[in-house]
Amino acid sequence: MSEITAEEPRQSTADPTVLILTAMAAVMAALSVRILMLDNESTDFYYFLGPWYQYIANNGGFHALSGTGFSDYNVPYLYLMAALTYLPVAALTGIKCISILFDLALAYYTFRIVSLRSPQRPWRALGAAVIVLFLPTVVTNSGWWGQADAIFTTFLVGGVYHILRDRPWWACSFFGIALAFKLQAVFLFPLLLVLVLARRIPWRSLLAIPAVYVALDIPAMLLGSDPWQLLTVYARQPDTYKDLTLNAPSVYQFVSVPFEEQDGVRHAGVLVAGALVLVLIGLAVWAIRRAGGAAALENGPAVREERPKLTDTGLLLLAAVFAIAVPFLLPSMHERYFYVADVISVIIAFQLPGRLWYVPVLVQLSSFGSYLKFIAPGVSPYLSMPAHGVLMLLALMAVLRAAIGEFRRSWTPGGLEPAPESAALTA
Repeated sequence: MSEITAEEPRQSTADPTVLILTAMAAVMAALSVRILMLDNESTDFYYFLGPWYQYIANNGGFHALSGTGFSDYNVPYLYLMAALTYLPVAALTGIKCISILFDLALAYYTFRIVSLRSPQRPWRALGAAVIVLFLPTVVTNSGWWGQADAIFTTFLVGGVYHILRDRPWWACSFFGIALAFKLQAVFLFPLLLVLVLARRIPWRSLLAIPAVYVALDIPAMLLGSDPWQLLTVYARQPDTYKDLTLNAPSVYQFVSVPFEEQDGVRHAGVLVAGALVLVLIGLAVWAIRRAGGAAALENGPAVREERPKLTDTGLLLLAAVFAIAVPFLLPSMHERYFYVADVISVIIAFQLPGRLWYVPVLVQLSSFGSYLKFIAPGVSPYLSMPAHGVLMLLALMAVLRAAIGEFRRSWTPGGLEPAPESAALTA
């Protein structure tokens, strides 16, 4: 049985009616906060989302997608935008409402993952979901900004949930949908490579990713869109921004080079980031295989024949490592690109509350502090972006340390039992 569902069965003391009413009250409060922001028109809406919507509305709704050169987004998001043109709702409100609906879906999958850890303690899972709903970055991303980060992150977190439930085809399908909505979904794809190499999921399930991606493009192809343009939309995005960092609390907050030399640094930075991520993948696979060897020594060679041991806590910690490390190491990142880390940091804090409760605090201070550079220019002179980079680095070091500790525990015969601290916290 999965390690995060291994608590002693007990009768839940939670009244389902009270739990449901509390959840409804939290949802209403979260929606109310976002409603207060609906009238704000960001520069992204003014220059990008608004004109895209207007183009679609002026060219026949879905029929406008016979050509997608007016936008640099992939078509799944444009489908949603096209559907809005048939509804009696203002463009700004409708676009924000799409993202807000996915805020709720994101909270739902957070609830489901944390429920696996404490199935008899639904209040804990509800607490995690409510925290995600009210994270400053989550609230402002949809309600103030009208961005789509909640959409692809929902499918990534849903994919992680399906991995924990040993549903690899569902998991990879969700990852494929996430990628179809936003290229930034690849930040979590190193986790899939680790899981394949560790035999947690079969390599064949990865075929679901391109299959889903192409399937979501088919409606636009049937409307007349150029298949090559659809399939290569992300290949045209990397050179859009030339800066080493766009308010992202990344390692490039500590790099200063003349603008004319930044292209060379960017290209070198991508190679270095790729190499470091491959090192992390290799170390994770080595650690998992070593854990499998320890399990074989304890329980016999049959264990080794099944698959190397990867605990669910270890899996979630790896997800957090990649969600933070990839955007931290890559150049030309926006402040919003730590959105996946914002959410997963909450999940791991509930997974190991005694040790990682402060990680989402560090991530939020860093991530939302970076948001303020854009959404509140008046406070910019009082913000230190290198300081935000240090906070994100501290969060990365914390989850790396926790992941190493989890793997070391699994190397010891008998060490796969719940840690005393975790057992005490969930008793």
